[in-house]
Amino acid sequence: MKLRKGFITHESNGEHITVTAGNTAFNGLVRSNKTAGFIVECLKENVTKEEIIHKMLDKYDACEETITKDVDMILARLQEIGAIDD
Repeated sequence: MKLRKGFITHESNGEHITVTAGNTAFNGLVRSNKTAGFIVECLKENVTKEEIIHKMLDKYDACEETITKDVDMILARLQEIGAIDD
């Protein structure tokens, strides 16, 4: 999966923002915390859910169960707005 063309990201003052910059069904912006921002940044390259989880396990001091729940929740939200190409 990968972040769909037409979505761009920006990070400023610890806040991660994803906005539409093209012809997409979603018209708006998504403000994210560091964790969600990390996941969005991973999606700039073609990546699997499992690869994202492993990258997060390397970066954050949290158990795999917690990270998996976070990844599932964030990916579901991004899919709802059409930000992910599978």
